[in-house]
Amino acid sequence: MAEHTSMLRDGFLLLGFALIFVLLFRRLGLGATLGYLVAGAVVGPQVLGLVGDAEQKLGIAELGITLLLFLVGLELNPARLWRMKRDILGLGLLQVVLCGLAVTAVIGVFTPFSWEAALALGLPLALSSTAQVLPMLQSSGRLRTPFGERAFAMLLFQDLSIIPLITIISAMSRNPADAGGPPGWLLALYTLGALAGLIAAGRFVIRPLFRLIGNLGEREMFVVAALFTVMASAAVMELLGLSTALGAFVAGVMLADSPYRHELEADVEPFRSILLGLFFLAVGMMLNLEAIAERPLFVAGMALALIAVKGVVIFGIGMAFGMAWRGALALGLLLSQGGEFGFVLFAQAQGALLIAPDAASLFGAVVTLSMASTPFLMMATAKFRREAEVAPGEREGPQPDGANAVVVGFGRFGQGVTQMLLASNIPVTMVDTDIEMIDVAATFGAKVYFGDGTRLDLLRLAGAADAEMIFFCMDGDQVSPELVEAVHEAFPRALIYVRAFDRRALISLRDAPVKGVVREVMESAIKMARIALADAGLSVEAITRSEDMFRANDRERLKLQIEAGDVRVARDRIITTPQA
Repeated sequence: MAEHTSMLRDGFLLLGFALIFVLLFRRLGLGATLGYLVAGAVVGPQVLGLVGDAEQKLGIAELGITLLLFLVGLELNPARLWRMKRDILGLGLLQVVLCGLAVTAVIGVFTPFSWEAALALGLPLALSSTAQVLPMLQSSGRLRTPFGERAFAMLLFQDLSIIPLITIISAMSRNPADAGGPPGWLLALYTLGALAGLIAAGRFVIRPLFRLIGNLGEREMFVVAALFTVMASAAVMELLGLSTALGAFVAGVMLADSPYRHELEADVEPFRSILLGLFFLAVGMMLNLEAIAERPLFVAGMALALIAVKGVVIFGIGMAFGMAWRGALALGLLLSQGGEFGFVLFAQAQGALLIAPDAASLFGAVVTLSMASTPFLMMATAKFRREAEVAPGEREGPQPDGANAVVVGFGRFGQGVTQMLLASNIPVTMVDTDIEMIDVAATFGAKVYFGDGTRLDLLRLAGAADAEMIFFCMDGDQVSPELVEAVHEAFPRALIYVRAFDRRALISLRDAPVKGVVREVMESAIKMARIALADAGLSVEAITRSEDMFRANDRERLKLQIEAGDVRVARDRIITTPQA
């Protein structure tokens, strides 16, 4: 009973402090990770001493990293992974090797550690924090961009490198008890065998299991099956002395192109968030503040050296792989911290008698301090790293290319319009002001020119004088009647089509010389309703009758609103009750 009460009390305190500090740090723009670390340090034995046994909590919380890698795997089907092989094997390998050797050299030169100890400390410090970096990429919406994919490629190779790093530490071990351990080549065979087994299990066991659950309609069993999949994959790898996170990642990849992917993501995400927060709480609790207090200059100096060395090395690698200097700098700063797997490898080195417990605590503090610095670094350099304002003359401006159509705005809407035109063998010139969108489009083979498509001189450069059609596909309410009048007067040969944000935008264009105006969500709303009505068992005739009724009513409302120039007119014609 006392133990049960203690667990409830610890949970109450940990969650309470986490809530306070995470909300505070979020409000200050410093990120949730730093909030969890500080909350753990405050509630832990080093400050208030309200919660103890951080090691046990860290062991449980490491499942959060495993779940994180599973969710990342769900985002990457095998085809996408194969496409990223150059970045994984190129960027990733260079980063781990060069950063590991550079940090080892710094430790060897500026500390009294032996070269074996320096290697046992330097190689783990080459690894960055997957648990910190991936959420930062996700929250900023950059995970699936070329920048995010390169950062992820490095993080993935770091997770893959845990096995050889453990092998290196085992080979240098001074502990007689390690002499009977498996050699490195056997660990490599274990890894290949385990990965093959997980791939086979995913195809012949896990997928049929989810198909069975889906057929039975047992919603809650998806949660059980998802957690079982993650834990079983991790347990198999742990049994073989391999990376549990790697096992979960492979399981996720095997289910990435299955129809159950989104259901699995929704089921696992809450557990991942809670356990990942608990992981950082436990790391904060384990932060040896006494060691920092005894040698604060060493800890701060080593953390600064770690950040500087990794930042410079990764920046150089990024430049060598053709990244712009701003992107390479952002990549270097984002991955400049030590990682959570450093704690695991430090414990391994301590067990191998390569480093003393005090050294493990000291460098654990270095890792934690470097992790805490990342949000500050990204905030402090945000303005410096931001792409400079690019004038049309500094980037390739639009060229006519013999286009019969000009599309202004290459977002989701403009991309659809463009592909339909190209599929009909109509040449198109695309123009946008979003530099990141232009760069992403280029990776898919689409040529989008930089420029403000609402300027007549730029439209003329794009070939609007000879174009048969001009499409304004920008998001929001950006197309005014005055703009349409000016474009029509300058290019009378071209038919003008406009993406309208809502009814108000459509009404404002009532007298403008446009050939067609499309409300951006109108047709998709009708399409969804038709699908739902069909699933509800209505006949095609009944569904068509309902659509005709809605369209006729909407046209009549719109006609009255346009005549009055007021969107509030004809409110009585809005369908608000079931119709017989």
